[in-house]
Amino acid sequence: MTDTIGKTKRTLVGRVVSDKMTKTVTVLVERRVKHPVIGKVMIRSRKYHAHVEGLEPADGDLVQIEECRPISKTKAWTVTQVLEKSRGV
Repeated sequence: MTDTIGKTKRTLVGRVVSDKMTKTVTVLVERRVKHPVIGKVMIRSRKYHAHVEGLEPADGDLVQIEECRPISKTKAWTVTQVLEKSRGV
C-alpha cells in the first residue's frame, strides 16, 4: 500500500472489541515483545479507533487496519478488510 508520495502506509491486524459507534470500530492490536532483562515473552496491547465504510465488522472479527489522515481527534486508521468472522456461540 503506497500513498501519493510513495511512502508505504502502516498496516496492523487486530480484533474488533466494540462496534457500537456509527462508521467507527475499536480494534485491539496485540504484539509480543521480549523483556530486555528477564527474557520472558510478554503481550502488549493497544486499542485503535478505525473508520469503517461499506464493510460491517462485528465484535470479535479479525480485521486489518491501515493508517490514514486524521479523520477525527482519535481516529486516524481505516479498516481495509475483514480477515476472519467471529465464531458466535
